[in-house]
Amino acid sequence: MADKKKKDSELSYDELVAKLNKTKKDYMDIRFQAVVGHVDNPLQKRTLRREIARLNTLIHQHDLEKIRAAAREAITAGN
Repeated sequence: MADKKKKDSELSYDELVAKLNKTKKDYMDIRFQAVVGHVDNPLQKRTLRREIARLNTLIHQHDLEKIRAAAREAITAGN
């Protein structure tokens, strides 16, 4: 599990967004299969939900870094 977190945190912003979109699609497919009644691994739904949350967190951290960098630039430019 720690390897997955480390690997995901090394991805670029665009790669994170792409992986998030793919994971969301996979999650919707699993949900549809659950409604239809054919799910091989019911725990996969929970795993995908957690992966989506982890990716959202990493994307948010990238956004915060951009905002902080812009704020530092504004502060140093003002002095």
